Amino acid sequence: MAWKQVILTPTHLAIVMEYASGGELFERICNAGRFSEDEARFFFQQLISGVSYCHAMQVCHRDLKLENTLLDGSPAPRLKICDFGYSKSSVLHSQPKSTVGTPAYIAPEVLLKKEYDGKIADVWSCGVTLYVMLVGAYPFEDPEDPKNFRKTIQRILNVQYSIPDYVLISPECRHLISRIFVADPTKRITIPEIRNHEWFLKNLPADLVDENTMNSQYEEPDQPMQTSEEIMQIIAEAGLPAAGTQSLNQYLTGSLDIDDEMEDDEESDADLDLDIDSSGEVVYAM
Repeated sequence: MAWKQVILTPTHLAIVMEYASGGELFERICNAGRFSEDEARFFFQQLISGVSYCHAMQVCHRDLKLENTLLDGSPAPRLKICDFGYSKSSVLHSQPKSTVGTPAYIAPEVLLKKEYDGKIADVWSCGVTLYVMLVGAYPFEDPEDPKNFRKTIQRILNVQYSIPDYVLISPECRHLISRIFVADPTKRITIPEIRNHEWFLKNLPADLVDENTMNSQYEEPDQPMQTSEEIMQIIAEAGLPAAGTQSLNQYLTGSLDIDDEMEDDEESDADLDLDIDSSGEVVYAM
């Protein structure tokens, strides 16, 4: 999503983003049932290009899903990634350790409550998105008990999925999916490797070819364009209250950081126990 402006009032800080008139990609899937391989590739190419840019900026999303991908109103819709509420900087913060996200999209290593690479976990979520576009169902849900989130989690840990016989896709597409759904994150395909996969490169729009070239320029540096100290100073200065107003610090720092809350809790060797609310969101891990 393109950033437009920030509006600062005595009591609020508002971030104005672009308007995505095409709605959610999830709604488009619901209306279509499932996509053809070419249509799924069209949106997947855009998703990977967007995630590649985020990763080049040292940001992992950690909650990629159809509901967090919006479309503009053009005849050939452009995909927009939104909702960075669970995102994490791999430069300014430690490696992610908390279990956050939506069960159907969560990578196995995220469920194990150990330190993991958020960028590699994002690859898994992209794979789930691709599968849903092609099949019209989630890869790790039990067809006989689709609302059983705990069973879904167990199937994720076992990488237990299949592509139905009625879904006719190319061997190249099957190969890419099999390289994404790998339990060991060190053996899973990476975003740069996906961008060079033969299935991904087929009919790749020219503007995405240019974006891929540009993004690769940012892959080597491990530091942001501003230092951590400079960024923190900017935030601190923004939090200074104007005369007769409340401090903006409460709006800048008042939100609950799930990772910080997890780090404050005592470590436990208990079995995995996820708190899942009625919407299917993983709230926290014990």
